Order: sequence, then C-alpha cells, then structure tokens
Amino acid sequence: MARTNRRDVLADQDIQVVHCVNRCVRRAFLCGNDELTGKNYDHRRGLIRKRLEFLAGIMGIEILGYAVMSNHFHAVLRNRPDVVATWSDAEVAQKWWMLCPLRKNEDGSPAEPTDTELQAIRSDRKTLKEKRRRLSSISWFMRFVSERIAKDSNREDKCTGRFWEGRFKAQVLLDEAAILACLQYVDLNPIRAGLTKTLEGSLFTSVQDRIEDLKQAKEQCADTSGQCAENATSTASASPVAATPVIAVPESLPAAERNSFDAAVEHGARAGWLSPIPLQPRRQAVRTKQTERRASNKGCLSLGLGEYLQLLDWTARQIRTGKRGATPAELAPVFERLQISAELWVECVTHFHKWFRSSVGRPKSMATNAETKGHNRAISINASRKVFA
Repeated sequence: MARTNRRDVLADQDIQVVHCVNRCVRRAFLCGNDELTGKNYDHRRGLIRKRLEFLAGIMGIEILGYAVMSNHFHAVLRNRPDVVATWSDAEVAQKWWMLCPLRKNEDGSPAEPTDTELQAIRSDRKTLKEKRRRLSSISWFMRFVSERIAKDSNREDKCTGRFWEGRFKAQVLLDEAAILACLQYVDLNPIRAGLTKTLEGSLFTSVQDRIEDLKQAKEQCADTSGQCAENATSTASASPVAATPVIAVPESLPAAERNSFDAAVEHGARAGWLSPIPLQPRRQAVRTKQTERRASNKGCLSLGLGEYLQLLDWTARQIRTGKRGATPAELAPVFERLQISAELWVECVTHFHKWFRSSVGRPKSMATNAETKGHNRAISINASRKVFA
C-alpha cells in the first residue's frame, strides 16, 4: 500500500505532535554490533542524541521523547510555529546560520558569523520568511538529523549511496491519549527488543535521561536537607523488570529547596532539552526559568513525571513477563482520567506502530481527521475504539 503523501500528514502552519521513525537501509547497523563485519557502531547513538539536543536548542521543534535503536531511531516531536513567530529577524538569521553556515571551523562546527553575513540573510525578505517557516518544520528537522548522520556514517564507512531506507515515517498524534501511548511505546523499545530489563538501563532513550535527572535531584535534595532519601517511595516487586524510583518531595522542605528540586528535574543536565512531562507542574515558578536548550518549557501530559514513570514501569513488567497483571489501584485514576482501556493498554503500547498508520487518537479525533483529510482510516479507527473510549 502506498504511503500517504507527506503534505497530507504534516501541516507546518499548525501545532502538531508527530511520531517520526527513520530506519537504516544497509545491512550494516546504524548502532550496535554488526555480526557480519564484527564492527561496533555504538558511538553513533551518542552522535544522534547530540544532534537531537543541538537541534532542540536551535529550531522551533520540541522533543517529547526519543529512542535510538540498532538500525532505526524514534522521535516524538511537536512543532511550534507560534514560538518561531515571536523571534526577531536577527534571531532567525542567527539560528539559520547555526544550521546552514557558509563558513565552518576545522571541527565542522559553524564559524562565528560576521554582521555582514547575518545582514545578508535578514535583507532577503522572501527567503527569510521561508527560513522562518523551516525552523518550525518537522520535515526540515528530520532532514537536519538524518542528513548529518548519513554523511558522517558514509564518510566513516568509506562508501556512498543511501544510508536511510527512504522517507521517514510519520504518525500525527491527535490527542493526549495518543501522545501518552506513543511516548510509552518509544520509551519501552529497548525492553521490548530484549536489550535491557530496566528503564534506567534503556540506553539513549528519553526515559533514561529523565530518570538520571530524578536521581540527581534526589541526591542534591539529600545533600542539602537529608530528608529526600527518607521520603522516596519505590515500585519495587519481584518482577524481572527492576523498580523505577518515584521520588516524592517532602512538604516540610523549605520553599527554596522544593524549587531547587523542581528545577533539577525540569531543567536537568540530561533531560533539560526535552519537553517536560506535566502540563501543569505543582509549582509554576519552575516554568518561568528561561532556557536556550528547547523552544519552550511547555509540558505534554496532564499527569506528573512520577505518574508517567509508574505507568511505564507497570507496562514494562507486563511486557517482560507476558502476563497481564491487575492494574494497580494508584494507576486506575490515570486510565479513568484519560478514558483509556486498562485491559488493552499493554497491547496498544506493544503494537502501537502496527495498529495505527498516519494518525493516532480517540475515535472522534480519528474520524474528524480522516474526514478533513479525505482519507479512509477504518482500520486505525477500529483500533482506536478498542483502547480509547
């Protein structure tokens, strides 16, 4: 079946959340060990993560989640044309130079532009408008990621030709339930592939970055007050999947220390370039902090990071054991609030990419989107009815 035209899926002028996947075409691995040649390409995982982080700080694209696997990578992206619209012409010119410099340093990084070079970009009003559009385009974001990795890999392998199998695949996530299911699908990729049994051991994933920042925040809190370690709770059990700690901030902590903890979580060294999980944090002051590592501080879900990790941890256990355990009482409100079928949740996360095609969401969202685009999405809508009430 022919793939849907990209222009029928992505709309640069609208804010969209999109799940993107790009897969390597060659027998040689994108990352990991190639059993045929005996070469190891794990260092490319770091290159992809570094490239994603770099682009998150330059473009009007927010990264909600990512996972770098052996021969493909996932990225859950949200374009922000509204944020780019607030940038001055000087900012647009500076950012575009960082992406497409006319001069480079010896290490390949963009050279410092002169005022004349930036003025040349600003003075061409027609192309400046187009550059502004591209700075919030998901297609251009994926191009900037894939092109750099392909060139570096071809140079390393001393070959030419295609590195990626074709156009990246894109699924538009139409509502919060779809975003939650997709983020969990992406974060659980290494566990589903049998590469690790723990969330914190899921290398080069957004969940590992978030957990590392949680650990750092806990250690920082314990160093200053000695209370966080005593008040931390855990989801420990006899499951083959190790527990992920759910950090609780003691209410007795002074306000300054609570704010410090929140800042260490939302603006941490590892995940500070990713979009935060909660749309509304418990303390709004943490969202006022300015950052150049991402387009904005906007969250993506109506649940906290602790709830997200708890649900992710429980889902991972069901996947690893192959048995559907009872839904924990503390997770029931999450399913009720988002109107999600707890019985089919694990199946949805496991088969997310197979059940849905170019769009994902509740039945009403799917039907409206299909009618607007003029598509027949009966298969995906039926799958949506199973999971999303």
